[in-house]
Amino acid sequence: MKLLRKYMLLLAALFLAGVCSGCSGEEEPLKEGERSYQVYYLNPGMTRLVPSEYRTDTSDPDALVKELFDCMQNAPADLDAQVALSEKVVYQGARREDMVLYLFFDTNYTSMPSVREILCRAALTKTMTQIEGIDYINIYSGEQPLLDSSGMPVGALSAADFVEGISDINAYERTELTLYFTDEEGSLLYPETRSVMHNINTSVERMILDELISGPETPGLQPTLPPDTKLLNVSVNENVCYLNFDSSFLTNPLEVKDYIPIYSIVNSLSVQHSVNRVQITVNGEQNVMFRDAISLSTIFERNLDYIGGTEN
Repeated sequence: MKLLRKYMLLLAALFLAGVCSGCSGEEEPLKEGERSYQVYYLNPGMTRLVPSEYRTDTSDPDALVKELFDCMQNAPADLDAQVALSEKVVYQGARREDMVLYLFFDTNYTSMPSVREILCRAALTKTMTQIEGIDYINIYSGEQPLLDSSGMPVGALSAADFVEGISDINAYERTELTLYFTDEEGSLLYPETRSVMHNINTSVERMILDELISGPETPGLQPTLPPDTKLLNVSVNENVCYLNFDSSFLTNPLEVKDYIPIYSIVNSLSVQHSVNRVQITVNGEQNVMFRDAISLSTIFERNLDYIGGTEN
């Protein structure tokens, strides 16, 4: 019994020593011109991300992209982790355009198991968006945009799209959505209730936009957003949902009234208790006109005047 007690005390002492050394604040300070980045890997079971600090004085964004990607391809020897990208995947280069970093891989990228691919997606996003001037990444596989499980483009990704609890990547849940599509005249909105199975790491707001872009399932209803609509980012703060689209959003070619795409989005999002207003930007800009008719410099609220049927 005394031996066991001594053993437990020794373990406790070692644990406290480890905690104290990790929290002592004696980490080597950054050198002049040096910056610290977190490079993300996977744990051995490929169920969560593992960050590792990397320091460099490289400031050129293009050089830094290459440097951080090289780091991602070589996990530190003292880190219990593995690289996120499968060794079969061939990296074909990168291109920066505005705030978006485009990463190009061969077709083996989409052959990775779905869980690993999503984690790889998160690792690439969380690593690369630390670079100043890069807010989003967009992944291409075999010269084609990366598609989600429903065959729709994943589009631009930001670090905010991936919650810290990424270890729950295998957890899915079913959510009931009310989406608003239009009629054949394109003048009124009608609700469609849809049950969607989704990963818990996907925000409901992004899921709503993905489902709107995929179009209606109810016979007689028509789409309000074209299938190539690209949502760059979505976030919610104080019940306001902020949506950032690329420039193609402004020229929606569907034969619908100008207000229909806007309020299809706003009314669908406003069904959620977390959202009561919506701010839409295009490439981060608010001072733009949708179809040269509706200013996006306002915050939109749910409007029942455009809803047909019993809700009106």
